[in-house]
Amino acid sequence: MRFDLTDLRLCLLVAEAGSITGGAERAHLTLASASARIRGLEDTLGIALFMRHRQGVLPTPAGRALLAHARRVLAQIEQMRGELGEYAAGLKGNVRIASNTVAMSEFLPDLLGAFLAEHPNVEIALREQTSPAVVQAVLEGAADIGVVSDWIELTGLETVPFRQDRLVIVTPPGHALTKRESVALVDVLDAEFIGLPEQSALAEHLDGHAKRAGRPLRYRLRLRDFDSLCRAVAAGAALGIVPLSAARRSAATLGIGIVPLSDPWALRTLVLCVRERDALPVYARQLLDRLQGPASPATVATTNTADTNKNGTT
Repeated sequence: MRFDLTDLRLCLLVAEAGSITGGAERAHLTLASASARIRGLEDTLGIALFMRHRQGVLPTPAGRALLAHARRVLAQIEQMRGELGEYAAGLKGNVRIASNTVAMSEFLPDLLGAFLAEHPNVEIALREQTSPAVVQAVLEGAADIGVVSDWIELTGLETVPFRQDRLVIVTPPGHALTKRESVALVDVLDAEFIGLPEQSALAEHLDGHAKRAGRPLRYRLRLRDFDSLCRAVAAGAALGIVPLSAARRSAATLGIGIVPLSDPWALRTLVLCVRERDALPVYARQLLDRLQGPASPATVATTNTADTNKNGTT
C-alpha cells in the first residue's frame, strides 16, 4: 500500500476546513482534482475517509486514524526538511502556530517578523483559535507551537511562560467609570460594548465569562482589531475590553480612559506550549527559542492596577 504526501496533506487540509472545497483551496488544487485524489485514496484503501453532508465533510473513524498518522508522517518530513535545510540552501521550512487573540495581535507580529527576516527559508502558518482549541491542535500535531492562557488544562504538553496579559475596559474620554480604580465585569453588564468579531478567540472568552456572570454582553458594533475598537470607543459609541498594551497605545492619541478589570481571569499569563520540543523541526525549535527570549519594555503588561490612572497614563 503506497501513500502520496500530497494526498496526506490534502486530507489534513480538508479535515481542518470542514469541506473538500476549502481543503482544495488551501492545497492550491482545483476542486475536481482534490475530489479525485480523495476518491482514489478511498478506493485504494477500500474504506470511506470522509462522511459527506450538506455543510461539508467530517472524517470517519478510519479517516481520523489516517489523519493521526498523516500528522506524524508530515511532522517527521518537516523535521527532516528543516535539518537538511541547515546544509542545503533553498529548502523551505514551515512552522505552524496556533494562538489566542491577544498574543496574535499584541505580542507575536514583531517577534515573528524579526525571525522571518533572519530566516529567509522559513514560512510561518499562524492561526487564531481559542485556548482550548490551541491545546487540542498541539496535542493532535496540527500545530507545532501554541500560545494560550495558563488557565487551560495543559497536561501532556511542555510549556514555558511567554508574556503577561491584563484585560481592561476602555471608555470614551471623561466617562464616569474612569473614576474607579478597577471594576468587575458583572458591574458593567448593563453597558453597551464595541467588540471583536464573534469568531475571535477573545470574544468567545469574554462572552463565556459574561454569561457565567448572569447575562451576555450587549454589542453595538464589532470591529476586526483592537485599534479600530478603541477609535470607536473614543468617539463615544460604547465601552470596550482590550489588552492593556492596546489600550495604552490608543490612549496616547485618542484620550480614552482605562479601567482595569478586577476579575481574577482578567490577569493572565500567556504560555508557549509544544508536544515535545526535541521532536520539533529545527526551524520550529529555533522559533521557540526566539519566543522564549525576554520581552521588550514596550510589550510588558503591568500587573499593578494602581499604575494606570483614569487618563490611561502611567
